[in-house]
Amino acid sequence: MPREIVAWGPEKLEIRDYNLPRLEPDGIRVRSTHGAAKHGTETAFLRGYGGRRGRFDGEMKVFTHEAAGGRGGPSRVGNMFVGTVTETGTEAAGFSEGDVVLGYGPFIEIQTVRAAGCRKMPAGLSWKSAVCLDPADFAMGAVRDGNVRVGDAVGVFGLGAIGLMAVQIAKLSGARPVIALDPLPNRRAAASACGADAVLDPAACDAGLEIKKATGGRGADAVIEFSGNVHALQAALRGVAFGGSVVAGAFPPPYPAGLDFGAEAHMNRPNIVFSRACSDPNRDHPRWTEARIYDTCWRLLCDGRLSGEHVVSPVAAFEDVPREYSKIVTDPASNIKLGVEF
Repeated sequence: MPREIVAWGPEKLEIRDYNLPRLEPDGIRVRSTHGAAKHGTETAFLRGYGGRRGRFDGEMKVFTHEAAGGRGGPSRVGNMFVGTVTETGTEAAGFSEGDVVLGYGPFIEIQTVRAAGCRKMPAGLSWKSAVCLDPADFAMGAVRDGNVRVGDAVGVFGLGAIGLMAVQIAKLSGARPVIALDPLPNRRAAASACGADAVLDPAACDAGLEIKKATGGRGADAVIEFSGNVHALQAALRGVAFGGSVVAGAFPPPYPAGLDFGAEAHMNRPNIVFSRACSDPNRDHPRWTEARIYDTCWRLLCDGRLSGEHVVSPVAAFEDVPREYSKIVTDPASNIKLGVEF
């Protein structure tokens, strides 16, 4: 019987058996070989604050503030998988047994998914790069929302998977310098490997002032914030250029008191842009959609111009995931984006 990994909380996970669902005509079954977690979003819900705002009303575009109901059981964890097709539905056009594909799915040994949601893996594409399609999607949305252009100076706070992809995409956009900021040394090292021109520990310096110094006093044309930390957002407002843009792309809990909009933000009039690539219509609608962003990121990953080699870390065996996943919360310095080998 196939197995899956579920979580009762960010530090309480288990491996259990599960029954395969019915294969729909447009579906495929895939035996997973590799997978990866989506740290920020998954832990936001496992820790509780992701659903604390209540239900989102799709018509009014507001949260209801109703008390969120309990989940009634454990949650599946994991975000993307790579694997081999073992069975196809009668209407799953374009896929055959033996194809190696990428798709969305949790840590399950046998995936049952719609064929339309999967992409065939080209020869030579590493699984680590493939499973970074999702962070690349949000990173590209943030870089585009920040209107980053050739020659712009860019700061990136928060060097998790999305931040590291943002560093790479900003470089591809012609930005210079790209300044990467994170208090964790493993993530700063990964940013250097991903092409950052400078890396800073915001816990050891006046990050906003250092961004100003690194840009000849002008400040960064765009600062992309993916840490979800109130101090990082304040430093971004301090380090952005007059009239520049601060792109808020994180999924944070409510910020504590103390965010000061009366300091540099009041004097320098930056734009604060909230970015979420999957919130269509896109800011450049109808020319750009999330589907176009996905296709662009996939092409860059397949061409080797974006890479997940320094992003997916560590890689754990399926049986070790309950222990390693807990470190996302308890020991963030030991990981960036948890990968899994089935």
